[in-house]
Amino acid sequence: MRRQVDIAGVVRLVDQVGVDSMVVYSRLGVADADRVIHRQAAYFLGIGHNLEWKLYAHDQPADLHQRLLAHGFTDEDPEAIMALNLTELPPALSQLPSARICRCANPELMNDAISVYGAVWPQKVARLAQRLNHTLRTAPQRLRVYVAYVDGEPVAVGRIHFSPHSAFASLWGSATLQAFRGRGLYTQMLAVRLQEAISRNVGAVTVDAGPMSRPIVSRLGFRLLTWAQAHRRQIDQGHGQGGELSGTGQAPGV
Repeated sequence: MRRQVDIAGVVRLVDQVGVDSMVVYSRLGVADADRVIHRQAAYFLGIGHNLEWKLYAHDQPADLHQRLLAHGFTDEDPEAIMALNLTELPPALSQLPSARICRCANPELMNDAISVYGAVWPQKVARLAQRLNHTLRTAPQRLRVYVAYVDGEPVAVGRIHFSPHSAFASLWGSATLQAFRGRGLYTQMLAVRLQEAISRNVGAVTVDAGPMSRPIVSRLGFRLLTWAQAHRRQIDQGHGQGGELSGTGQAPGV
């Protein structure tokens, strides 16, 4: 993704590998909101990209949600943007994992991670694999992907993204095969990623938590910052679910 600050009052991430781009920040007024939405939609349509507009609870104008829908976007369920101060790591996240959890440092392990994603999100896995492999080749310091094993089989995956210009890291794409949920793998995968963040002097982590992961991370000390809702506009104006996997929408129980 290439970050762009547009003069229209938005920050957008332009996909350099696939066709799934994002508006990640907007600061709009009542008078110019519709013009800016139209401009962004036209820009990404012109380069053949799907567009996700990340709408936060505090964004203005107050009716931006309705305006996006009127411009052909479809909305998804809201997610909780939550954060954890890594100086306040609870004991459950300070322990070494009992499961075998490996960082994907070679193609074989990366294939194991992709196999889990493919089982959980089959329609998205091809684009995700392309993007993850590209990042690991071009900027490996920004991404860590972990996979958990049970009896030698890959059953859970999760990743953490680092930014060289931020005190925050972000957690994404936690997924566990359904038959292995409820065994504590989510918490162990979370602990491994947070412990790496601490080793890299990161001060805090964020996660876009869906309804399955929200109760877990809340119990583990994550605090609610705000709410966000994805609004998507597909190239064909259909209602498919393109784009990056979000947050921890497929998290198992603890």
